[in-house]
Amino acid sequence: MARVKRIEKDFGFFGIGILNNVSEHNIGTLWRSAYILGASFIFTIDKKYKPCGADVATAWTKIPLYHYKDFEDFKANLPYSTKIVALEMGERSVEIEHYQHPDRAVYLLGNEQSGLPAHITEQCHDVVKLPGDFSLNVSVAGSIVMYDRIQKSK
Repeated sequence: MARVKRIEKDFGFFGIGILNNVSEHNIGTLWRSAYILGASFIFTIDKKYKPCGADVATAWTKIPLYHYKDFEDFKANLPYSTKIVALEMGERSVEIEHYQHPDRAVYLLGNEQSGLPAHITEQCHDVVKLPGDFSLNVSVAGSIVMYDRIQKSK
């Protein structure tokens, strides 16, 4: 017998991932948060994930991780009618409290040291920023944007 989640409102789907990740722990932690907060999948771009102990919920058995060799490969394999939402500070960025999440989205995070390059954010449909003047740990930032999405979907 299949287990079905109780769905209050159809709010599409979302995935979340990191470009050029620096630490495997960030992917493991993001994977666990993605599973808990309802993501359909996670992904990496440029650097593959190496297993580590940060995923104590064994989220890898529950939602898939996709790897893309570069941003062009990622864009070419987006699900139909899905928006790329970059999480980055910048002039184009909308503060998260004012952001309306799309029904079908992939949230793209940069690594903590260099963030997302301008040539990447220019190709994203939306750019969102979190409060504060400094970047957060990438898995923490990802958890915040996913939490904001589920809160606004109620």
